[in-house]
Amino acid sequence: MSNEKLQIMAVGRVEAIMQVVERLINSHEGWEATIALSEAEALAAFEQRRMSIVLVGAGFSAEDEESLRNKLQEIEPTVIVTRHYGGGSGLLENEILGILQMRK
Repeated sequence: MSNEKLQIMAVGRVEAIMQVVERLINSHEGWEATIALSEAEALAAFEQRRMSIVLVGAGFSAEDEESLRNKLQEIEPTVIVTRHYGGGSGLLENEILGILQMRK
């Protein structure tokens, strides 16, 4: 088994929420979070480190999400960009585990 961590980016406009999401992701062994507060931040972070999953949260419209998805998939076609609706750590973990299960 690889020691490489699953790279997950959470994108949202509310910094306090993104910090909680970051903490929840990082608390899971084998996962590493990056947060971004704008499309520009997300794209810059993605250029530095390719993420497997990008969770789009509060403050991003469906159009914002689609724009970000298109730009990220131009860079890395296999990236999964999905809406994250919030909720507790169990919900977040189940969302990510569901995505990973679908990829298999």
